[in-house]
Amino acid sequence: MTFLGVTRSVRSKLLLAVLATTGCALLITAAAVAYYDIRRFRSNLLSDITAIADILGLAATPALEFDDPQAATDYLSFLRAKPGVIAAAIYAANGALFAKYVTDEEPLPDLPEGDGHRFGDGKLVLFKRIVAHNEILGTVYVQARYDLARRLVNYLAILGAVMLASLAVAAFIAHRLHRGITGPIASIVDIARHVLEKRDFSQRATKTSEDEIGVLVDAFNNMLDEVGDRTAVLERTQEELRTLNAELEQRVAARTMQLEAANKELESFSYSVSHDLRAPLRAIGGFAELLWTDHGADLNAEAQRKLGIIRSEAARMGALIDDLLTFSRLGRKALEPTELDMAALVDSVFARLRAEGDRDVELRVGQLPRAYGDRALLEQVWVNLLSNAVKFSSKREKPVVEVGAITEEHEYVYYVRDNGAGFDPRYKSKLFGVFQRIHDNADFPGTGVGLALVQRVVLRHGGRVWADGKPDEGATFYFTLPREVGDEGV
Repeated sequence: MTFLGVTRSVRSKLLLAVLATTGCALLITAAAVAYYDIRRFRSNLLSDITAIADILGLAATPALEFDDPQAATDYLSFLRAKPGVIAAAIYAANGALFAKYVTDEEPLPDLPEGDGHRFGDGKLVLFKRIVAHNEILGTVYVQARYDLARRLVNYLAILGAVMLASLAVAAFIAHRLHRGITGPIASIVDIARHVLEKRDFSQRATKTSEDEIGVLVDAFNNMLDEVGDRTAVLERTQEELRTLNAELEQRVAARTMQLEAANKELESFSYSVSHDLRAPLRAIGGFAELLWTDHGADLNAEAQRKLGIIRSEAARMGALIDDLLTFSRLGRKALEPTELDMAALVDSVFARLRAEGDRDVELRVGQLPRAYGDRALLEQVWVNLLSNAVKFSSKREKPVVEVGAITEEHEYVYYVRDNGAGFDPRYKSKLFGVFQRIHDNADFPGTGVGLALVQRVVLRHGGRVWADGKPDEGATFYFTLPREVGDEGV
């Protein structure tokens, strides 16, 4: 029964392949012929109706010129000899119906359309202008039957008869061929089923011919040899992989704990160092200030210059420590996300910058979508980006800062653009590092921590930061925030 069952299955597939090939070839051929005939039918019908419209237009020209509707009606009555024409009409130049010919009370349009035609609802409708002496006298309207359905039914009937005869011949040929093909294949299938069910790779098929079936039997036996060897190797490899995966998971968990501990230790160290540096630095700055106040007049010019350097450097070091403390606190502070009006946030930040003396900068704010995040931290992002834009465009005659946003599928892209000093694109990678500066401090003072703060805040919100710019052509800084609540990496 197994052998017979397999034979019937392979036989059915062979028969199906032959019938499917024959049927597809016939269908493609019939579709191509039908498509060509339909196009030719449409073209011929349109050509005939266009010719009728031209003749009616020529015949109706004198009637329109002499306002003789009866003559035009007589011309239209000759359409009775064209049973395919359902309705026709002649319209005057002002759109009024001049003469008509209808069958079965076919309705006419109230006003003529422009020159053209359309196929639809089993009909061809055509409008054609009547022109004489470069003047439009009226319009010819013709409606004819477009009996495509009957034509397709005839094609289907012919196609059905041809397909039945062709499939019968194909089935007979397939029946004669299956005996020499399916028998040997059935034997191979029996052995393959035994191998799958018993996992016994010692079975081999018997070779009975030197044709392609014989080659198949040799290949099948060689495959069994190779599969048996590879199965043994694979089972050993899988066992080794399971052991390695277990060890890898343990290592990853241990390294993750070490990395978290190292990050916490680094944040704690940065905070402690920055905090402990403030006391001696405050003393240096304080005593330098006292020395300047109490004994500045007694010092010569060189001593005053050196004392001034001590005071300015102490102040700069204090700013560096403050920024470093702020940077280290970012890793400790828990985020408090809320919905934010980014436009209002930008306005308030820029108002504070103006109050601090940056009154000559022009701010241009585009549409800014609302965002979801920690208000204090994102406000700090805008403070750093806007203050940088104001600072680096301050030497322009007309400094301009532009703020806008781009809405992407999953995120908002906010940007701050200025027309200031710009930067060399080769140093892009240094922009967001702590204490990394690419401009001289004498030209544009700063600590080099602001952009590092921006990057850290944006990354904690699940976003990205980058910048574009060229020397003396301004710069644009971008950062993104997720559109949906819950997408941010807080």
